Amino acid sequence: MRNRDAYKKKIYTELEIVQARFAEFKAQGQNFDTATQAKHNRHVEKVEQHIIATKAKLKELDAAHDDVWEELVDGVENTWTVLQSTLEDAVTSFKD
Repeated sequence: MRNRDAYKKKIYTELEIVQARFAEFKAQGQNFDTATQAKHNRHVEKVEQHIIATKAKLKELDAAHDDVWEELVDGVENTWTVLQSTLEDAVTSFKD
């Protein structure tokens, strides 16, 4: 059995790191021409949607009773993986 508090702390810490990296990516868009900014903005919107979904899953985890929280971990992990992948794809597509 996983330690619930340690797991939550790990995920929230990782989310802060992802959000910081996303903020850098988002700010990068100010340097692009109009067409590239439009493409960049689409990536920003996708990542923002996945951040919202991840936060929603974490809220579910926070609200879960001790006897069922582990059942929610798979959903959190799946949402987390999609968020990381989406951000990585966005960052990679705008590398020099």
